[in-house]
Amino acid sequence: MTASTTRRTAAKPRIAAVCAIAVAGTMLLAACGDQTKNGPRNSASAQAPFADLLPKEIKDKGVIKVGSDIAYPPVEFKDKSGKTVGIDPDIGAALGKQLGVTFEFQNGTFDTLITGLRSKRYDLAMSSMTDTKDRQQGIDSETKKKVGEGVDFVDYFTAGVSIYTRKGDDQGIKTWADLCGKKIAVQRGTVSHNLAKDESKKCTGGRTIAIETFDNDLEAQTRLRSGGADAGSSDFPVAAYAVKTSGGGKDFQIVGEQVEAAPYGIAVAKGNDQLTKAVQAALNGIIKNGEYGKIISKWGVEAGAVTEAKLNGGS
Repeated sequence: MTASTTRRTAAKPRIAAVCAIAVAGTMLLAACGDQTKNGPRNSASAQAPFADLLPKEIKDKGVIKVGSDIAYPPVEFKDKSGKTVGIDPDIGAALGKQLGVTFEFQNGTFDTLITGLRSKRYDLAMSSMTDTKDRQQGIDSETKKKVGEGVDFVDYFTAGVSIYTRKGDDQGIKTWADLCGKKIAVQRGTVSHNLAKDESKKCTGGRTIAIETFDNDLEAQTRLRSGGADAGSSDFPVAAYAVKTSGGGKDFQIVGEQVEAAPYGIAVAKGNDQLTKAVQAALNGIIKNGEYGKIISKWGVEAGAVTEAKLNGGS
């Protein structure tokens, strides 16, 4: 997007010079005036085919503010230079090209992102957020009480949840039931957190699951690595990435099978139907033109790819 903006800015002096030379040509002046103000319409439409679907205030600003917990590699994280990278930022950049705006990722703790949408701090939340009926309806997953208006989701990926332990030290853990009497480290407010709470209620003989929660998944990994917990749990792409990269692949191992496969969704506050439909159209656009597939392949998560951008497909 930056390069595209630079090209448009650089084009103006050249167009103005042509217009000045052709001062006697009224029709050419009119045409040049239109190009300077609005840009070549056909070219702009080709570069950002869904720009006109955006709400005017967002289109005018040229920026979509995206709330994200940027500590969840490989989905969103900071590289060594401090740049925000990962699956979500790459998809966001591709969507921005389709919509003619910049997706600006802003860091926040996961369990405050939906609140940030309601307060209009963010336009979207894109952070490995599982699309669930509870989130759609603004229901607290634990108390089942109404806590907000809920959000709409544009679904863009599918992932299950995995358990992982220190490498060579699985302590017999293969399933969630095996966690009874043990301690698990998870990120607060995630599906892993909810699964741990639900499973703990099923434990018998007073052997519940001790659950330690953290602001982000990297903190939970640190806790497990140091021996402060028996296991950790994350969405499968995140767990697999941690197993592959942490300690050069020597820190962790995945145990058992992933469960609760469900869609990730880009969250939009209820009532913002125009923005929701614009994002859905742009996502279908990058699926169709192949850019989505290239991003998914780049990060090695082809198993979670979707073939269509559905609205509120979670259960």
